[in-house]
Amino acid sequence: MKLILTQDVEHVGIPGDVVEVKDGYGRNYLLPQGFAIKWTKGAEKQIEGIKRAKDARVIRSETHAQEIREQLEALKVSVPARTSGDSGRLFGAVTASEIALAVKKAGGPAVDKRAVEIAKPIKTVGSHTVGIKLTLGITAHITVAVVAAK
Repeated sequence: MKLILTQDVEHVGIPGDVVEVKDGYGRNYLLPQGFAIKWTKGAEKQIEGIKRAKDARVIRSETHAQEIREQLEALKVSVPARTSGDSGRLFGAVTASEIALAVKKAGGPAVDKRAVEIAKPIKTVGSHTVGIKLTLGITAHITVAVVAAK
């Protein structure tokens, strides 16, 4: 099956790549998740638009990634969460999308929820360290304060 990737897919390619994958993988995973579109002659014209959109949000160089890492690590990120009584335990866990939204609200750059790396589930109130993968070798480690929502 011939597809055009719209997002980064590990071990397959980057946005704008035309890839040949097995039918089941493309039909059951890449297409429903929105990671790819079917290749046609008309869709091939969209490749430049996909690549331009990717270039607008991609980190341009290693020094740019270092600047973003310093900016992220300087932020004071707070995530409100519902607790179960006075014990400090949460209903559920803090998700990557909640952390990405909290980084944006704290004045940081837009972070993709798939770039947020949570080592173990955050299920208690307090400070927790979370990684945000910027490029292959550069990860920003931020401290997230989980507070009880009122």
